[in-house]
Amino acid sequence: MSTSVPRGDGPAAGPAGRSLTELLDELPALDEATVVHSTSSTLTLAELRAAVSRVADELVRAGVRPGHPVGALVGSGASGVVAMFAAWRAGAVYMPVNHRMTGHEVTALIDDTPVCLILGTAADLDGRDGGIGVVEFDETTWNARTRRPVAADATTYDGDIALVLRTSGTTGKPKAVLLRHDGTLDALDASLRKLRRRDSGPREPRARLRVNLIPLSLALWAGIFNTLFSFRAGFGVVLLDRFTPEEFARAVREHGLTSTVLAPAMITMLTDDDGLDSLEPLRIVRSITAPLSPAVAQRFHDRYGVLVLNSYGQTELGGEVVGWTIEDIRNYGTEKLGAAGRPYDDVDVRILDEHDRDLPPGEPGHIHIRSPYRMRGYAVAGDEDADRLLDGFLRTGDVGRLDADGFLWIEGRVSDMINRGGLKIFPDEVEEVLRRHPGVRDAAVAGVPDRRLGEVPCAWIVPAGGAMDAEALAAWCREHLAPYKVPVSFFAIEAMPRNDVGKVLRRQLQVGMPSREVML
Repeated sequence: MSTSVPRGDGPAAGPAGRSLTELLDELPALDEATVVHSTSSTLTLAELRAAVSRVADELVRAGVRPGHPVGALVGSGASGVVAMFAAWRAGAVYMPVNHRMTGHEVTALIDDTPVCLILGTAADLDGRDGGIGVVEFDETTWNARTRRPVAADATTYDGDIALVLRTSGTTGKPKAVLLRHDGTLDALDASLRKLRRRDSGPREPRARLRVNLIPLSLALWAGIFNTLFSFRAGFGVVLLDRFTPEEFARAVREHGLTSTVLAPAMITMLTDDDGLDSLEPLRIVRSITAPLSPAVAQRFHDRYGVLVLNSYGQTELGGEVVGWTIEDIRNYGTEKLGAAGRPYDDVDVRILDEHDRDLPPGEPGHIHIRSPYRMRGYAVAGDEDADRLLDGFLRTGDVGRLDADGFLWIEGRVSDMINRGGLKIFPDEVEEVLRRHPGVRDAAVAGVPDRRLGEVPCAWIVPAGGAMDAEALAAWCREHLAPYKVPVSFFAIEAMPRNDVGKVLRRQLQVGMPSREVML
């Protein structure tokens, strides 16, 4: 059997035998308690454990052994929860794959990041098995059968690896990150300490659990992390098969939710929806997956009376590493609206200049973070980037600043920065100004080539209604920005292209420039 040894220089393996399966084993619920709610079905704790055991047993019968990577085609409903814990129960390494991928995309993915077996429903597996081991399961009975066993020479990983996750790929080819059982459990506990600031102590099994809403696909790390966080906190989960403002508002009412997580694109959709009057009893939203515009956060708060809190993390860092505590909310409220929060107690943040020198509070620079939950490495040889590490700190690729109170503010991505004849422009700053204009529903800014200046900023606008007034927008920008930051052209578009986690795809805008251009 060939062995793939994880690359990278993340922390060493944790205590032998520690596994994320303990989240399911230790969930403080009675067998009859409903722990997974979805649009199509529910699962009690007993039903979830039985489903996980059935699928895990079949994976073992198919030849899956400890350390084998298992790819799961994740769709809606409870399938992502069952597949994830079944892989871990079998001792495997779990790699989620979006079931909407085509057969060609799945084949390319497993060629780049080998797995020994693909797991999924019959409908999802058709044309997507890639010629490797295949186990099919039924989402109603959770019975499973082997279509094709695991090959004898299947790749294996070290025993402490739990997950193979793809980065978002907003600025380049997605990379396959290896996360550990031990590190992920520690990251979940750190998140709980950040929010609770005290140990809740032993918990008695209950017949009814509080629930957290998971509005993101379980094919994404944000969806997975928040599901695991819910179980670690002793909560059940509500899974939205498809996010719409109406479905979200219904779930909030039905389950009496006072807090939840949302991606920026979802917050924008809710803010702009004309059919909603209230999101009661919701009080707090944590924005995840990408920085949220303070202007959008303020509009959302003004409309629904719900406080929006940013946060910060990366897949390579093991999840969220900067966020808000309850004390922060009480002490600062909307005063720090737009800040990502403050670093976790065991996380260190440095802001460095281009020569790797520390900058004082308030000065923007390159964000470097040292996290004990950091990835073990990358799954694919060649993905490593030694320049990303400095004295144990990961170069995040983001630009930001720490204020005098220790709050982190995100200014933008280094790779998104526009160099206009030597003058640096961060698109996020220009976008924030544009979003405050009453005629703008959404905005994105990116650099386009210019023979004289190298590149210049252009803006793509989703109008709030009616036609776009480029002259008025340019005048607005000149009023609030230095002249070199004002976009040289504006493009009216119907919708902003975003990836599955809500990040704007600036490259798509730059490549597919619409014909409706207004030059200034």
